[in-house]
Amino acid sequence: MTAARRGAPAEVPGLAARRVVADILDNVLRRHRPVDGELDGPEAHPGLAALADRDRALVRKLVATVLRRLGSLRHLLKQCLESGFPTDAPRVETILLIGAAQILFLDVPDHAAVDLGVRLAQADRRAARYPGLINAVLRRVTREGKTVLAELDPAIDSPPWLFARWQKTYGDETARAIALAHGHEPPLDLTVKGDAEALAARMRGRILPTGSLRTVAHGPVTLLPGFADGTWWVQDAAAALPARLLGDVAGKTVADICAAPGGKTAQLALAGATVTAVDRSAARLNRVRENLTRLGLSAETVVADATEWEGGPFDAVLVDAPCSSTGTIRRHPDVAWNKSEADLAQLAGLQRRLLDQAVKLVRPGGTLVYCTCSLEPEEGEQQIEALLAREPSLRRRPIVADEIPGIAGFVSAAGDLRTLPCQWPDADPRMSGLDGFYAARLERI
Repeated sequence: MTAARRGAPAEVPGLAARRVVADILDNVLRRHRPVDGELDGPEAHPGLAALADRDRALVRKLVATVLRRLGSLRHLLKQCLESGFPTDAPRVETILLIGAAQILFLDVPDHAAVDLGVRLAQADRRAARYPGLINAVLRRVTREGKTVLAELDPAIDSPPWLFARWQKTYGDETARAIALAHGHEPPLDLTVKGDAEALAARMRGRILPTGSLRTVAHGPVTLLPGFADGTWWVQDAAAALPARLLGDVAGKTVADICAAPGGKTAQLALAGATVTAVDRSAARLNRVRENLTRLGLSAETVVADATEWEGGPFDAVLVDAPCSSTGTIRRHPDVAWNKSEADLAQLAGLQRRLLDQAVKLVRPGGTLVYCTCSLEPEEGEQQIEALLAREPSLRRRPIVADEIPGIAGFVSAAGDLRTLPCQWPDADPRMSGLDGFYAARLERI
């Protein structure tokens, strides 16, 4: 006999989804697991599979909202707690973050957010002592939360060490604009194989100055027009620029180093290059192959450590190096809270080794493009200056403002590319901004 037939009460609607959200946030904030892995792939939270599509979408939205506004939410909740978050029940903080995010940022009735928060606490062994506290705090958030939020500096949603770096590098005004941009849900950018204007009309999107299609995602990406036909792939407008800096690659041999997830490989293959995609992860390269198959494109794939791999020589090499990813915080808000300043030195060392090996792969007269999705100069400008200083066989081939439509505002005085999340403002925040990227183009003499 089933539990329902025995008269056992059915679970309150929405509680299972909030439980999954709480588990994911605990894993991200306390165990420093990447949020993408929690939401997708073989390591995804097992509870997601049991949820309806609508609830899975809510999980994604709620997790991202908490992480995107974590500084604001923690500040507000601490004002409501005389003794801070209970140290003997870490789940209480997570439950309060979820409840406050629903009340302040999502279209969830206040009473439902409070009730579900209390039920989450009652279902947790250690948090079960605190349902009264959760009820009281969330009710206070419903009364006072929006007033408190309106008075907060956008910088509060960035870790202090990271915001201080942006102030030093870009100035206070731009640093605050970056932090404000990170508070908005990003648009969906696509690189389109065929008629981008026609597809934009179908998706109620627009074509950006650089040629990417921008729209607002509604529902799973795999259900959007043209996905099954291989008409397009997801790629931020900034991420679509480095491959284009190689110029006309038709008939040329190009190595895409650290190739996964494969957007740049697809661009190069579509442009007629003979592409060798190199990545150390067999699983990630398998996804690259799957995407290429869907798109009707082809490239050779090589599982290898690119700091040691010997191939070529190639007409061109593109190095999209592993980095702190601070330029992608709009899309991956966990990056802000799971990276530290110590990570930069370790990553900078890896980038240096990748560059030194990549130089060996380029034939004389060939082109090397280096890029990172980082806002930190140690992973961008400083890497290239150091490379040029130690490698006499290279010279910078400056990027010209009019070689790609729409990039004039992204070209530095040195002739490199630097995009910032606060660029391309729009009256609709969902259609504004782009990832923070750095790219430099070098020629082997």
